[in-house]
Amino acid sequence: MPSTPHEVVIDMFTERPRLVASLLSGLGYELPDYETVEPHSERAAVVAPTEYYADAVLAFRRGGAVVLAVVVEIQLRPDSDKPWSWPVYTTSLRARLKCPVLLMVVCPNRRTAKWAAKPLVIGFGNPPTTVTPLVLDPSAVPVVTDPELATELPELAVLSAVAHPHHRDHAQIWVALATGLRTLGADPALRYHDFVLTMLPRAVRPDWEAFMSTGLRNYNFTSDFARKYIAEGEAKGEANSILTVLDARGITVSDQVRETITSCDDLDQLQKWLRRSLEVVEAEELLG
Repeated sequence: MPSTPHEVVIDMFTERPRLVASLLSGLGYELPDYETVEPHSERAAVVAPTEYYADAVLAFRRGGAVVLAVVVEIQLRPDSDKPWSWPVYTTSLRARLKCPVLLMVVCPNRRTAKWAAKPLVIGFGNPPTTVTPLVLDPSAVPVVTDPELATELPELAVLSAVAHPHHRDHAQIWVALATGLRTLGADPALRYHDFVLTMLPRAVRPDWEAFMSTGLRNYNFTSDFARKYIAEGEAKGEANSILTVLDARGITVSDQVRETITSCDDLDQLQKWLRRSLEVVEAEELLG
């Protein structure tokens, strides 16, 4: 059963807790001195007429003590109930862990981010007591073009690809992400590929699928999604992948070379060109 985008992002934080440190740094937040980051086993549960559970809770520890707790909420669209439940997560966690608590809301679009960033009034007075979420909108997600960073933290590369589909360096972002995905097992790699495909603007999806048609070729896929994914290895997809790799490497492609590549229907030849596209200095060398 395919995971929903909401579930995929939750899994990113629970399976790779130090992702939250990179994102907080990207937001300009100065982290306390810490040794490890790990999921908090209890989450942010409160025993009341209704139980409340946050999407994820990450604990920054030093010397066995929690020095900072971060409540992570994934918000794909505005929800009128959340301004009432979010303060419950933070105040209950603060009382139980006896440490500072941050509420970080991850939003895939600016409209939702603008809504989530409003201060939450939780008290009466002048001025009233408020809690202001720390909102991660697409513009605050780091642009990951370094394959080494993507290998170290593939989830950050995934978020980067989703957040910056029209960035001038989007091809380099995809190259880095493909490198990071190859370090994962088949299941998470396919799950992240599907997530990126779902979250990208419709107009960008064909380019992403064509580019990634060679990204995870070493795995033996059996799912319906995987079979569709491998089918992108047809000649047109291979040609688009070659051109994308050359573009990502900053290599200029003449009209003549482009026409030769896009008009070729020999899959074996295209695959040879694709491998060579990672090494050539000039596009003309590809055809030599």
